[in-house]
Amino acid sequence: MKMLIKKFSMVLILCIMIVLAVMILSPILLAILNSFKSNGEIYTNILSWPDKWLIENYIQVFKRTNYLRSLLNTFFLVILSVSGIIFAASMAGYKLARTKTKLSKLLFTIFILSMLIPFHSIMIGLVKVARDLSVQGSLIGLSVIYVGIGSPMAIFLYHGFTKNIPTEIEDAAMIDGCTQFQLYIKIIFPMLKPITATVAILNSLWIWNDFLLPLLMLTNKNRYTLILSTKMLFGQYNSDWSKILAILILALLPVILIYIIMQKYIVKGVSEGAIK
Repeated sequence: MKMLIKKFSMVLILCIMIVLAVMILSPILLAILNSFKSNGEIYTNILSWPDKWLIENYIQVFKRTNYLRSLLNTFFLVILSVSGIIFAASMAGYKLARTKTKLSKLLFTIFILSMLIPFHSIMIGLVKVARDLSVQGSLIGLSVIYVGIGSPMAIFLYHGFTKNIPTEIEDAAMIDGCTQFQLYIKIIFPMLKPITATVAILNSLWIWNDFLLPLLMLTNKNRYTLILSTKMLFGQYNSDWSKILAILILALLPVILIYIIMQKYIVKGVSEGAIK
């Protein structure tokens, strides 16, 4: 009887997982399917297979959105922003974890509380500050904003992960003549590899797929990111949904491949860092 109940439970769980997987993947599958249709077919029946698979949608998207330039802009923005987040947050998280003072606890609390502030409540002021500092429209200026917004969560993860590192390693390095900076670069940072991979992947996914902040900050079409370039396909009275879906699929493919390859580091980093 127990074996029967156990088998039934496993079958039930499997069925639930399949249903959830279909629910989660169905929007992506529909987007892929409809990216090969004409606009007329999409409006007629969004769930049907294409009468004719239109590869021309992807070819036109390359030309209309200047895909390669937008791809390079996105890669530049992601690499610069994620590097800044890792550089700033890893040092801050490590130092706050190792400094046992009231000021350190206060600063860490402020970083954590800043994660609760909705972006929409500060975006108008943020755009005004960016305009006053003459960084609006610049990919470098946008990356600085991403570093500021993304650092609190990264500091939280690095702070938790640093607690797993024995202080005896640092004491031995200091006795051997390491300076504080050499200790961090040569000893500590290499040991932060799992959580660094987690921070890099999570922030890369966020920055790559972000639409609102680039929309507010980038005014020159030559600096548009991949996701923002979809704005070119929206008209005042009509939108070319077949082309929009095609550019979204092209924009998501690189980051999905990176996530599939690196997902094990996300699980490892979060479990060893945040939970601790």
